[in-house]
Amino acid sequence: MPWRAGIAGGNAERLNLVLPFPGGISGLAPLRSATRNAAPAPRHAAVTLLALTGGVNRAIRECHLRGIVSTATLMATGARFDEAAAMAHELPGLNVGCHVVLVDGSPVLPPSEVRSLLAKGTNRFHYTISEILRAMATGGFRAEEVEAEAQAQFARLRAAGVSISHFDSHKHTHLFPKILRPLLRAAKANGIRALRNPFDAPGVIGWREAMRSRKLLARHAGVRLLTALLQGRWLAEVRASGLATTDGCLGVVATGSLSEAALRAMLERVPEGTWELVCHPGYNDGELDAVRTVLRGSREVEMAALTAITPEELKRRYGVELAGFRELGANPQAVAVEKSKS
Repeated sequence: MPWRAGIAGGNAERLNLVLPFPGGISGLAPLRSATRNAAPAPRHAAVTLLALTGGVNRAIRECHLRGIVSTATLMATGARFDEAAAMAHELPGLNVGCHVVLVDGSPVLPPSEVRSLLAKGTNRFHYTISEILRAMATGGFRAEEVEAEAQAQFARLRAAGVSISHFDSHKHTHLFPKILRPLLRAAKANGIRALRNPFDAPGVIGWREAMRSRKLLARHAGVRLLTALLQGRWLAEVRASGLATTDGCLGVVATGSLSEAALRAMLERVPEGTWELVCHPGYNDGELDAVRTVLRGSREVEMAALTAITPEELKRRYGVELAGFRELGANPQAVAVEKSKS
């Protein structure tokens, strides 16, 4: 399974682990190539976001050195971008993707060149997904501007010497076809061969479990609705592009509540395939206090959960081993296949 560890410059807020298991942890579970019928090969990769704060960068580094995080994504506009980019050079075994930011942040390009992406009367992106949906419905998010901004963010990583293993997006904005298509074009133009599949694995968290928490129930219902509305079309677009992706994610529904017990329960239930565990390790320090985010104390809880599991235990107990987006992207046939929904 792939775990995705996001190395985000400035806004990096999460540790996503890409695990080619069936990636953030990122998914711990038996891994199967998305296009082969061969026997399952247990794999796993972790993903995280770098550059949000020094404490988030430090946590990602520590998780990678412990052997539990293999992949991260970097935000081109992150306050700690330079530190995160330097870390990417120091850790050649860490897969580093681009965390494309089109919400809750500022553009790399001059605001006058991407006006359809910005909140009215400001030089910043919209703050919430609901604002983005309203903007798209009223003519916002012109394809050429989405593509140009993505190109600029990819270029900033390349200028810093970062070899981009894949891409994903802040708050999963690439769920939506109007944003996905220009991002796929920009990725292909930059030789980026893989992306995150943002749809949660079916059955890992059920309705009965979700009903124990109002917050978890709301996220579970929202994710199920988006999956029903968008997953089939999303997979078709990615297939047509030729880019590789995983079978989906673990941890999207559990964002902000990923304890060790919750993580272990996910690993027990994850279906066969290649998955990314989405998580957000970090240190809840003074620098994080200045960042607009709801994920604070939960970052240290998630880091403790991740570091409580060794690579040896992953393989022995859960049938998972670390992998990353580089190897996924090296196989252009490994495009996502639609799973049956529970």
